Formats: sequence, structure tokens, C-alpha cells
Amino acid sequence: MINAAAGAFDLEAKRTVIQSALAAHGRKGELLSCQPADLAQVAGEAAKMAVARDTAVIAVGGDGSLNTVAQAAHAAGCAMGVIPYGTFNYFARTHGIATEPAAAARQVLQARPVPVQVGAINERIFLVNASLGIYPELLQDREAYKARFGRSRWVAFVAAGATLLRAQRRLRLHIETGSAVRDVQTLTLFVGNNRLQLQQFDAEPEDTIAGTPGDGSMAALMLRPIGTLSMLKLMLHGAMGRLGEAAGVESFEFKHMVVKPTLCTDHTELVVAFDGEVARMRAPIDIRVLEKPLYLLQNPDQAATATGSEFPA
Repeated sequence: MINAAAGAFDLEAKRTVIQSALAAHGRKGELLSCQPADLAQVAGEAAKMAVARDTAVIAVGGDGSLNTVAQAAHAAGCAMGVIPYGTFNYFARTHGIATEPAAAARQVLQARPVPVQVGAINERIFLVNASLGIYPELLQDREAYKARFGRSRWVAFVAAGATLLRAQRRLRLHIETGSAVRDVQTLTLFVGNNRLQLQQFDAEPEDTIAGTPGDGSMAALMLRPIGTLSMLKLMLHGAMGRLGEAAGVESFEFKHMVVKPTLCTDHTELVVAFDGEVARMRAPIDIRVLEKPLYLLQNPDQAATATGSEFPA
């Protein structure tokens, strides 16, 4: 499964990389490419074929593309491989998958299925993160900046800064995590299922429940409403990988969380983001670690250290 619009490489270059890896190992595969609007449908069809043929579906793209293919693979019950072509590639890097596409293609041909944790936000799975508030706005601004200035981490950083500096809207949320209930005001509620991303921000919460983010639990970060000067300091901390030290940032671990606006009706919708994609969802917002894992094709050396059951026959 190739997202023809993902990454900085053109479609033909992506196909060449994969076909070369297949030929070198004497393997065959069916390459399906599509535009982003068709990815969910094509991924669903590919996952069904993978189940029928007792094989796997391979996603080629960035974290957003991987999310769409993972949704199909998780629902169908087939294994999934990854060849990353995104900007940050948090999911691939966390699971020991090479970020150089040719190397990742070679890896996936020698890999075996290993269970990995996925989260769900209102039953939509996510691999890396999910969020409400300013973070979805940041993602929309980032796509606009990329369309104008190109894809790079510096463009993403500048877009983030522009979004944060004009952040004014406050979320007033009622949050339930197990027996704990509280009402908060925040600019954003960010949920992380990826230790690497949290580590880069120095924003891992203290261990308060069994497991760590991405392995038994998830991490929630809340940004309290702050002034412009404090926001500039926050951006500096984030750029230096010291977000956990910034004033106004609170983090905690959880396995299941229910979130709704304090003034919530049956038709209240919130803008949410998951793995770089933005959508509207009806409140309450249910965020949880799913009991059913995703079976990811991993390098044998990486898979040997993984815990959990084998891929079901």
C-alpha cells in the first residue's frame, strides 16, 4: 500500500525501491498505490486480501498513512509491515524499523509479526498520538506551511510557533480516569502512545501505573492557559527538548480516559487529531489502550525482545 502523496520521493521512486528489494530476495508482491482520499478504501481491500492469502499488508508512507492502513489491518486481523516515507516517522523508529526506505523494505522481507500496543479515540485507533484543542490547529497550520514552503522539520517548527503564539481558545473539560474526576481549563490535551516522541520532548510522566507509555499505558499532557511571554518560553523549552521542565505543562499516565466539554450536549462535536490526521468527533471522547494489539512485522533482532503472544494462526 503506497500513499502516492507521502514524503518527498515521487511515486515511481517508491515503487522502484520496493520492487528492487523484492527481486533481490526472490519474492513477489502486489503494489497498490492511491491518493490520500482513496487510502482507507484501498487499505481495507488489501487487508481482506492479506487475510485470504495468509500474508500481510505493507504500508508505505508517513505516520498518517500508517494509521489508515493499521486501522484496516487491525480490523481484519492481518499483520502489517512498514516502509516509512514521512517527516518524523515516530512509529517506525520506535519499533526499530529503518527510516531509509530501501533498508526498511529489506527488513520487512525478513520480519515476523509481533504484537504492539495501539490506542483508540472514539474507536478510531492511533499509533503515535491523539489530541484535542490547539494541537489539531497546529497540524492544520503545518500542512498549510508545507504546501507553501515544502516538507522539512524546520517548516514544521515554524508552523508550530505561529500556531502557539496566536493560541487563545481555552478548552473547559470534564475528565474521568478511573475513579479520578476533575474539571480543567487547557489549551490542549495531548495523548502520547509513543515513548520516543515523549522522550524527545522530555515529557514522559512519572511512572504512576503499571507499564510505560506505549507498553501498557498512555501519557496525557495538558497545557494550561498562559500568556504570550510564557508561551515563548514554552516554545524554547520544546525546541530544546525540555518541555517537561516548562511551567504550565502537566502530565500523567492512564489506560482509559473519558473527556467531554463541561457544557456538553448530545450534539457537541470536538476537533481531534490522531497520528497527524484531523477530524470532528462527537463528545464524550473516549480514549483507551486497546486490549487487541496490532501485529507488526519486525526485524528478528527487534522481535526477539518483544513481549506478548505470537501472531494467531
